Amino acid sequence: MRDDPAPRPAATIPARGEASAAHGGAHSAAFVTGIGGRIRELRAERGLTLSELALRAGIGKATLSGLEAGTRNPTLETLYAVAGRLGVPLAALLTGGPREPMHGDSVTGELLEVFADPAATTELYRLRIRPGRRQTSPAHPPGTTEYLTVYEGVARVGPKDAAFLVAAGEHVSWVADVPHVYEATGDVEVLASLVIRY
Repeated sequence: MRDDPAPRPAATIPARGEASAAHGGAHSAAFVTGIGGRIRELRAERGLTLSELALRAGIGKATLSGLEAGTRNPTLETLYAVAGRLGVPLAALLTGGPREPMHGDSVTGELLEVFADPAATTELYRLRIRPGRRQTSPAHPPGTTEYLTVYEGVARVGPKDAAFLVAAGEHVSWVADVPHVYEATGDVEVLASLVIRY
Protein backbone atom coordinates (compact mmCIF):
# COMPACT_ATOMS: atom_id res chain seq x y z
CA MET A 1 0.00 0.00 0.00
CA ARG A 2 1.39 3.42 -0.90
CA ASP A 3 1.88 5.94 1.89
CA ASP A 4 1.04 8.84 -0.44
CA PRO A 5 -1.87 8.07 -2.78
CA ALA A 6 -1.32 11.14 -4.97
CA PRO A 7 0.16 10.17 -8.35
CA ARG A 8 3.66 11.43 -9.03
CA PRO A 9 5.32 11.97 -12.39
CA ALA A 10 7.85 9.35 -13.47
CA ALA A 11 11.27 10.07 -12.02
CA THR A 12 14.21 10.90 -14.22
CA ILE A 13 17.84 11.32 -13.29
CA PRO A 14 18.76 14.96 -14.05
CA ALA A 15 21.83 15.82 -16.08
CA ARG A 16 25.21 15.89 -14.40
CA GLY A 17 26.00 19.16 -12.63
CA GLU A 18 22.48 19.92 -11.40
CA ALA A 19 23.22 18.48 -7.95
CA SER A 20 26.22 20.76 -7.53
CA ALA A 21 24.06 23.77 -8.23
CA ALA A 22 21.39 22.52 -5.83
CA HIS A 23 23.78 21.45 -3.05
CA GLY A 24 23.59 23.72 -0.08
CA GLY A 25 20.58 25.63 -1.38
CA ALA A 26 17.92 26.73 1.06
CA HIS A 27 14.71 24.74 1.30
CA SER A 28 11.27 26.27 0.97
CA ALA A 29 9.61 27.52 4.15
CA ALA A 30 6.79 24.97 3.74
CA PHE A 31 9.28 22.10 3.51
CA VAL A 32 11.31 23.16 6.57
CA THR A 33 8.19 23.93 8.63
CA GLY A 34 6.66 20.57 7.70
CA ILE A 35 9.75 18.67 8.85
CA GLY A 36 9.89 20.69 12.08
CA GLY A 37 6.26 19.94 12.85
CA ARG A 38 6.76 16.19 12.26
CA ILE A 39 9.83 16.10 14.54
CA ARG A 40 7.96 17.97 17.28
CA GLU A 41 4.91 15.69 16.92
CA LEU A 42 6.96 12.46 17.02
CA ARG A 43 9.05 13.71 19.95
CA ALA A 44 5.89 14.56 21.93
CA GLU A 45 4.33 11.14 21.14
CA ARG A 46 7.40 9.51 22.68
CA GLY A 47 7.39 11.76 25.75
CA LEU A 48 10.86 13.13 25.01
CA THR A 49 12.02 16.61 25.91
CA LEU A 50 13.94 18.69 23.40
CA SER A 51 17.11 18.16 25.49
CA GLU A 52 16.63 14.36 25.65
CA LEU A 53 16.16 13.96 21.90
CA ALA A 54 19.08 16.28 21.10
CA LEU A 55 21.36 14.32 23.42
CA ARG A 56 20.28 10.94 22.03
CA ALA A 57 20.68 12.14 18.43
CA GLY A 58 24.09 13.68 19.14
CA ILE A 59 23.10 17.16 17.97
CA GLY A 60 22.91 20.50 19.76
CA LYS A 61 19.73 21.51 21.54
CA ALA A 62 19.75 24.80 19.60
CA THR A 63 19.97 22.85 16.33
CA LEU A 64 16.98 20.69 17.24
CA SER A 65 15.03 23.71 18.47
CA GLY A 66 15.72 25.48 15.16
CA LEU A 67 14.61 22.43 13.19
CA GLU A 68 11.35 22.18 15.12
CA ALA A 69 10.71 25.92 14.76
CA GLY A 70 11.35 25.75 11.01
CA THR A 71 14.18 28.29 11.23
CA ARG A 72 17.07 25.92 10.53
CA ASN A 73 17.88 24.25 7.19
CA PRO A 74 17.97 20.46 7.79
CA THR A 75 20.78 18.26 6.44
CA LEU A 76 20.61 14.56 5.66
CA GLU A 77 23.01 13.74 8.50
CA THR A 78 20.94 15.63 11.08
CA LEU A 79 17.63 14.18 9.91
CA TYR A 80 19.00 10.62 9.89
CA ALA A 81 20.28 11.11 13.44
CA VAL A 82 16.91 12.45 14.64
CA ALA A 83 14.84 9.84 12.78
CA GLY A 84 17.01 7.04 14.18
CA ARG A 85 16.53 8.22 17.77
CA LEU A 86 12.79 8.61 17.21
CA GLY A 87 12.73 5.05 15.85
CA VAL A 88 11.20 6.00 12.51
CA PRO A 89 12.32 5.84 8.86
CA LEU A 90 13.61 9.10 7.36
CA ALA A 91 10.47 9.29 5.22
CA ALA A 92 8.40 9.76 8.40
CA LEU A 93 9.99 13.21 8.71
CA LEU A 94 9.64 14.03 5.01
CA THR A 95 6.03 13.02 4.33
CA GLY A 96 2.97 15.17 4.69
CA GLY A 97 4.34 18.22 2.89
CA PRO A 98 6.24 19.21 -0.21
CA ARG A 99 9.20 17.01 -1.17
CA GLU A 100 12.56 18.55 -1.93
CA PRO A 101 16.05 17.10 -2.35
CA MET A 102 17.98 16.76 0.92
CA HIS A 103 21.67 17.58 1.04
CA GLY A 104 24.48 16.11 3.12
CA ASP A 105 28.25 16.38 3.14
CA SER A 106 28.60 14.43 -0.09
CA VAL A 107 25.11 13.09 -0.86
CA THR A 108 22.00 14.69 -2.28
CA GLY A 109 18.98 12.45 -1.91
CA GLU A 110 15.44 12.93 -3.14
CA LEU A 111 12.63 10.78 -1.76
CA LEU A 112 10.66 9.48 -4.74
CA GLU A 113 8.28 7.00 -3.18
CA VAL A 114 7.34 5.29 0.07
CA PHE A 115 5.80 1.81 0.15
CA ALA A 116 4.30 0.55 3.41
CA ASP A 117 3.08 -2.93 4.15
CA PRO A 118 2.52 -4.76 7.45
CA ALA A 119 6.05 -6.22 7.41
CA ALA A 120 8.13 -3.18 6.43
CA THR A 121 8.43 0.35 5.11
CA THR A 122 10.42 0.75 1.91
CA GLU A 123 11.76 4.09 0.64
CA LEU A 124 13.03 4.83 -2.87
CA TYR A 125 15.52 7.67 -3.34
CA ARG A 126 17.31 9.27 -6.27
CA LEU A 127 20.91 9.74 -5.08
CA ARG A 128 23.85 11.86 -6.17
CA ILE A 129 27.20 11.37 -4.51
CA ARG A 130 29.65 14.22 -5.07
CA PRO A 131 33.36 13.42 -5.35
CA GLY A 132 35.90 14.58 -2.81
CA ARG A 133 34.06 13.81 0.45
CA ARG A 134 32.87 10.81 2.40
CA GLN A 135 29.51 10.89 4.13
CA THR A 136 28.83 8.63 7.11
CA SER A 137 25.25 7.73 7.93
CA PRO A 138 24.38 6.60 11.46
CA ALA A 139 23.03 3.11 12.06
CA HIS A 140 19.40 2.55 11.12
CA PRO A 141 17.07 0.42 13.28
CA PRO A 142 17.97 -3.30 13.50
CA GLY A 143 17.19 -5.27 10.35
CA THR A 144 17.30 -2.30 7.97
CA THR A 145 18.76 -3.14 4.54
CA GLU A 146 19.91 -0.73 1.83
CA TYR A 147 20.06 -1.55 -1.90
CA LEU A 148 22.08 0.72 -4.22
CA THR A 149 22.14 0.64 -8.02
CA VAL A 150 24.74 2.86 -9.71
CA TYR A 151 23.92 4.43 -13.10
CA GLU A 152 27.01 6.59 -13.52
CA GLY A 153 30.36 6.80 -11.74
CA VAL A 154 31.89 4.52 -9.12
CA ALA A 155 30.71 4.53 -5.50
CA ARG A 156 32.20 3.21 -2.27
CA VAL A 157 29.23 2.37 -0.03
CA GLY A 158 28.24 0.11 2.82
CA PRO A 159 29.39 -0.62 6.35
CA LYS A 160 32.04 1.86 7.47
CA ASP A 161 34.71 -0.83 7.96
CA ALA A 162 33.75 -3.06 5.00
CA ALA A 163 32.51 -0.80 2.17
CA PHE A 164 31.89 -2.09 -1.37
CA LEU A 165 33.07 -0.58 -4.67
CA VAL A 166 30.12 -0.35 -7.06
CA ALA A 167 30.57 0.73 -10.69
CA ALA A 168 27.97 1.94 -13.19
CA GLY A 169 25.55 -0.87 -14.00
CA GLU A 170 26.21 -2.70 -10.74
CA HIS A 171 24.09 -3.25 -7.66
CA VAL A 172 24.90 -3.96 -4.00
CA SER A 173 23.00 -4.41 -0.75
CA TRP A 174 24.04 -4.33 2.90
CA VAL A 175 22.57 -4.48 6.37
CA ALA A 176 22.44 -0.81 7.40
CA ASP A 177 21.95 -1.15 11.15
CA VAL A 178 25.60 -0.12 11.58
CA PRO A 179 27.27 3.18 10.58
CA HIS A 180 27.71 3.16 6.81
CA VAL A 181 29.36 5.36 4.19
CA TYR A 182 28.71 6.92 0.80
CA GLU A 183 31.60 8.15 -1.32
CA ALA A 184 32.28 8.79 -5.01
CA THR A 185 35.66 7.48 -6.07
CA GLY A 186 37.62 9.50 -8.62
CA ASP A 187 36.32 12.83 -9.85
CA VAL A 188 32.99 11.76 -11.39
CA GLU A 189 29.71 12.36 -9.58
CA VAL A 190 27.79 9.15 -8.88
CA LEU A 191 24.17 8.90 -10.02
CA ALA A 192 22.27 6.09 -8.31
CA SER A 193 19.01 4.84 -6.87
CA LEU A 194 18.80 3.80 -3.23
CA VAL A 195 16.14 1.59 -1.68
CA ILE A 196 15.97 1.45 2.11
CA ARG A 197 13.83 -1.28 3.67
CA TYR A 198 13.05 -0.88 7.39
